[in-house]
Amino acid sequence: MQSVTIPPLVEIQQKLPTGDTVDISTRVRQEWERLNLASQVKDKRIALGFGSRGVAKIDEIAKELVALVKESGGTPFIVPAMGSHGGGTPEGQIDVLSGLGITEEATGCPIHATMDVVDMGMTETGLPAYLDKNVAEADGLILTNRVKVHTDFHGPHESGLLKMLAIGLGKETGARNIHRYGTTGLREYMPKIAEYLKDNINWIAGFATVEDGYHNIATIEALTADTLIEGEQRLLQQSRDLMPSIPVDEIDVLIIDEIGKDISGAGLDTNIIGRWMIEGEPEPERPNIKRIVILDLTPASHGNATAYGLADFMSKKLFDKIDFPTTIKNIFTSGFLQRGQMPMVFETDEETIHASIFDVFRGNIEDHDQVRVVRIKNTLALETMWVSANIAEELREQDHITIGDTATELEFTDGWLF
Repeated sequence: MQSVTIPPLVEIQQKLPTGDTVDISTRVRQEWERLNLASQVKDKRIALGFGSRGVAKIDEIAKELVALVKESGGTPFIVPAMGSHGGGTPEGQIDVLSGLGITEEATGCPIHATMDVVDMGMTETGLPAYLDKNVAEADGLILTNRVKVHTDFHGPHESGLLKMLAIGLGKETGARNIHRYGTTGLREYMPKIAEYLKDNINWIAGFATVEDGYHNIATIEALTADTLIEGEQRLLQQSRDLMPSIPVDEIDVLIIDEIGKDISGAGLDTNIIGRWMIEGEPEPERPNIKRIVILDLTPASHGNATAYGLADFMSKKLFDKIDFPTTIKNIFTSGFLQRGQMPMVFETDEETIHASIFDVFRGNIEDHDQVRVVRIKNTLALETMWVSANIAEELREQDHITIGDTATELEFTDGWLF
């Protein structure tokens, strides 16, 4: 391969959308009291559902809810609400919760994990509604999840409590039941199945969070059976308003230091990178990124590199960390097989980045110094990033962006950035 030069990068800081500061313990208890939930859990076995996402402060919320159920005279237990994640095994799902700080020791509450489900009946979609067996046998359910813009589709309900109820607590059976219809299943069938389940179980409350651009909680709101549908739609719009972005639309090479299930359900947020790669779904108009490079996988992903196919180039360091049975199960269950196509794999970070630049400019390699490069830590951390000088110059007049003084070369040690 002909040698190319990686342009020096300038550090930039951008001000991201922010929300009000929320004290976790205070707000959860205020919502508990506002809905008089104590009277609804007294003398009952209450299932507390938590998923596999890296929701901000999820361990603190879990601990607070366990304490509130106990203080109110109820008996809590935790259930994983994560579909087929964790390799589709109870042990794997408990391990995923542990990676989020939710353990029996930390919360003072047992975790009951199973992949067994109960058929709760036929819905108006023509599909049955499945529910985690432990939840079906409980006296009540309290779910907690972040409401946010989804990485697979857009609609009135995207990622939130409804999705966790229909897919997360449907376990692998329920997830596959909905995912086999692609985005139609997610956009149209998922909310109706969730609403059916909500109306046919003892729904106590759903604690919904919304995060701002800094991954801080801007809202915690408890939703009852009567307010769940409207409330989630309202919070989804708030999430959309607070969602950060890369401040430039035309990029030749985007370098992403890490992907992971704790960062996004797809490992990297498709709304940030402007790629769906879902059959039948039109690609987003912006941003236009010609090549995407991914370099590492977060430890909290436990080897699940789902949707790595959203990238074009991958370092062998990341490749070697992939648990393929777990990853393939997740991709296969989703039905979005294009996202499982393997990127080109190179031995080091340096080779991977060089290859991406060469590929963009293979027809005119002498102009490689004009390549438009952006480097980010991950698709959640967008306050600080590094951009080539040509992009930095374009951003100089933006009030919400601070440009560093000098451009510096990427420093590699034996070919590795870190």
